Amino acid sequence: MTGAASPHRKLLAAGCLLAGLGVAAGAFGAHSLEGRLSADALAIFDTAARYHMLHALGLILLGLAAARWPDAAWHCPGLLMLCGIAVFSGTLYALALSGIGWLGAITPIGGAALIAAWIWAAWLALTHP
Repeated sequence: MTGAASPHRKLLAAGCLLAGLGVAAGAFGAHSLEGRLSADALAIFDTAARYHMLHALGLILLGLAAARWPDAAWHCPGLLMLCGIAVFSGTLYALALSGIGWLGAITPIGGAALIAAWIWAAWLALTHP
């Protein structure tokens, strides 16, 4: 295969890679951080890993939708979801590990991006043949 990967393959690949990282993050939190972080910090880390994994699966679904309906712009909510994962889960991981409280103020930006990605995907599903 030559040339650049199609948008749906990029979404699928990103989702698969992020799902693998989500498993690794969950395992790291469960096996390496217990006893090193407070219960609250572990709960924050667990939330980050859970949303990370769920939205990695969402990226895979968007990739499958893009393969099925290539005329719709599925890559747009995919990019938004990718950014949402990075900001939402990334700031929570950093908050749990560092204790830097102001990171929690950035987290809702990632959450808003995730919500917007799902709404955008729903709109595409309803409006594109």
